[in-house]
Order: sequence, then structure tokens, then C-alpha cells
Amino acid sequence: MSREAALAAATAHFDRGGFARDLARRVAIRSESQDPAQAASLCAYVTDEMSSTLGALGFACKVFDNPLQGTGCGPFLVATRHEDDTLPTVLMYGHGDVIRGQDASWKRGQGPWVLAEDGDRLYGRGTADNKGQHSINIAALATVLAARGDRLGFNATWLIETGEETGSPGLAEFCKLQREALAADALIASDGPRLRADLPTLFLGTRGVANFDLNLQLRDGAHHSGNWGGLLRNPGTVLASAIASLVDARGRIRVPGLRPPPIPANVRAALAGLQVGGGPDDPAIDADWGEADQSPIERVLAWNALEVLAMRTGNPDVPVNAIPAHAKAHLQLRFVVGTDIERLREHVRSHLREHGFGDIEVSEPVVMQATRLDPDNAWVRFALQSIERSTGIAPALLPNLGGSLPNDVFAESLSLPTVWVPHSYPACSQHAPDEHLLKPVVRQALQLMTGLFWDLGEQAAQLPRRAPRY
Repeated sequence: MSREAALAAATAHFDRGGFARDLARRVAIRSESQDPAQAASLCAYVTDEMSSTLGALGFACKVFDNPLQGTGCGPFLVATRHEDDTLPTVLMYGHGDVIRGQDASWKRGQGPWVLAEDGDRLYGRGTADNKGQHSINIAALATVLAARGDRLGFNATWLIETGEETGSPGLAEFCKLQREALAADALIASDGPRLRADLPTLFLGTRGVANFDLNLQLRDGAHHSGNWGGLLRNPGTVLASAIASLVDARGRIRVPGLRPPPIPANVRAALAGLQVGGGPDDPAIDADWGEADQSPIERVLAWNALEVLAMRTGNPDVPVNAIPAHAKAHLQLRFVVGTDIERLREHVRSHLREHGFGDIEVSEPVVMQATRLDPDNAWVRFALQSIERSTGIAPALLPNLGGSLPNDVFAESLSLPTVWVPHSYPACSQHAPDEHLLKPVVRQALQLMTGLFWDLGEQAAQLPRRAPRY
């Protein structure tokens, strides 16, 4: 069978309903990692559904307990298909857990646990994040195997976790323990959104995220504002002023230690001309927000952003005429590679002291690291060329996603070049009621992933090898 015939077979798999039937079965598994009552569903997803599916494709499947214990610490599946020692090995990743269904809030489809087609949309929890995305990649592998007479032309390993929505507990520890079983030459995986629904996209890493609290406790209780106003420091006023010293009224970070190094030339070149937003469900971009010398796409993908996610003083729901005793704010830094994130708390505390806010407590940040593969990497060039060959569209190349994924485990712990090919889009209602995939995107994604795996088998000898051999 030719490459063109394989792409046609992938299209037929979608058009005849095969993809929807597989996805419906997976959506029906209530694998909510945030709900301890669904622990059995997490196990069922990897032990039954994924092991059965990948086993039928010639993968040797093994389910492992999570090395950590606790809510959301579900099991892992490692499935391997080894064709030849001389061939490169690709690690693929997906997560079978989803966030809470929020059943009562769905207005479209038939609720979170039934795959429902409505126009161009496939509704259901996990359709976009992440069951639908790894289902596309599995279906593409199956298409290539059928077209090539049960041969891929490369070695493949699947890692499926069941705790990504609770922060991937145990993933880093598991990958260290199973380093040999997960040895590969590159990661090719799918999660997150495309830049736009109509534009195939690659991203090569993620911005990191660091969450931390600012606390100011000035006294034990509140005091009447008529009797004491003008005499007592107001913690809300002080904390608001402290935050304004960290990030200005245009969203520009004022702490040198929280700013990244200059945007690399090849990153800036990769982002040149790309537009963010503009979709019918997207918010309007504030043109005067952020660094004045950067484009909107550079601000969200190549620079740091310090956000105030929540702030509280007194009782906003029932305000009283009293000066509160306490104020608290929850801040988040989205950061790119090169940021001195290990010293974040030190930088913030030092800055606050220098500006007269030394009595504000800064918590230890909770951090997910930033990653960014060099856009000139050979695996990147291969993927770009393959996707354009399949679709006739030059894909958008994002050096990193604006959000965060556990990509640091693959890029740093396993030392892999990481190429992500997302199959969702920004307005997919991920993590919200009415989560969905777009049918035209799924159809195209099946084609381009089939083409990518086909080309990988054809060009295996030319692709760089990085991992220890078997």
C-alpha cells in the first residue's frame, strides 16, 4: 500500500465511524483522577482499554503501580513494540485521566460520559484532554501497521499515565525507575491546543509555572474603621501596593530576577508572523498589555507573565466597617527557559524588603519546570516536512506551549528531544463543561499522524539516535 492509500485509509476510519466508536468507549470510562472514588476507573483505563487496544497492535503491555500513594496517584502503562535493534525508538505519551465531569453544568451533547456528535463537534469529557488526542495517534499507528503488513519501520513505546490532571504525581519517580524501559530517541506526543483550529501546529516544550502566596498578618483582629481609620495600616492596601511593585499596571514584571534572558533569535524567527487569538470564542487581546517591544505571540510563548490569580482581605461577600487584620494573594509566574526559577522566593523577598514590604511572607513556590527544544533540531525539521506533505499546509512552529505539561520529565530526566503535535484547539472547553473536539481537526489529524508515522518508517535511518541501544 502507498502512503496516499494509507492516508485514505485513515480518512475512511473516521468517515465510517470507527474512530468515534473507539473514543466513545474511552469517554464512557469515568477516569476522574481528582475523585478518590474513581480509582478503579483509572486502573480500568490502562488495564482493560489501553492494554487491549495496544496489545492487538503487537505491543507488549505492562501495568505498574504508582511509586507514590495518595489521591490521583493512579497506575502507569508501558507498552513496547520492538522491531529491530538498528531502528530508532519513539516514545509516545498520553494520559487517561480527566478532570471532574461537572455533570450538571453541561449544556451541549449528552453529558460528560457519553460521546455525542453535534454538527462539527464531538462532545464528552476527555475528548480534547487527552483521550481523543492519544486515540488519534493510536489509530494512525494501526493504519500504518495495516498498510505495511504489520510493520512500522521503527520501534515504539507507549507511556500512559492516569494522574496528569492532579499534577502527574509519581511520573518523575516512575520514569527514573523505568529509565531503561523508556529509553528512546525522541518523544512524539499530543496534548494541548493548536494555535488555531485550521492550522496544524508543533510545539517543542512548555512554559513553566510557579505558584506562590503572599501573606500579610498585621494584627489579631479587625478594628472599626471610624475609630481607627488613618491610624492603622490596612493589610489590603499594603499588599496591593507590594504587588504593584512586582508587576506594573501594564503587566510588565518589575523584578529583574523574575525576567527571562532575551528571546533567542531562532525562537523569534519561528514565531514571526504568527497570530494568537482571533477565534469566535476567543477574548479580545489587550494591545497595550505586556512588553511594548514584543508581539502578542512573543508575550505568551517566549516571555514571562506574573499573574494575580486570587486576592482576599476582609470579607468581600459581606463587607463591614472594619480595618482587616490579614491579606493574602495567590500569584503565578508563567516562565520560559533561562529564568532563575530556583531563586524565585529569594528574588521576591529581596525585592519586597527593598521596597519597604519586608513583613510580607512569601511561600515556597510549587514549580513545574520550563522546557524548549531547539527549533533547528532534526526531529523538528522531519515533523514539519512530513505534516506539510500530508496537509499541504506549513505548520505553525511554537518553540514552547504557553501552558504547562510534564515535559520536563521527558526532556530532562529522559534526555529526549520532544515534539508535540496537538489535535485540539483553543476554544475546546478543556477542563470546562461541554468539552469537545472538532471533527474537521480530528479528520486532518488522523491523516497527518498517519503520514508522520509512515515517513518515520521510511526515514528511520536518517533520523538522529540519542538513546542507549538495546
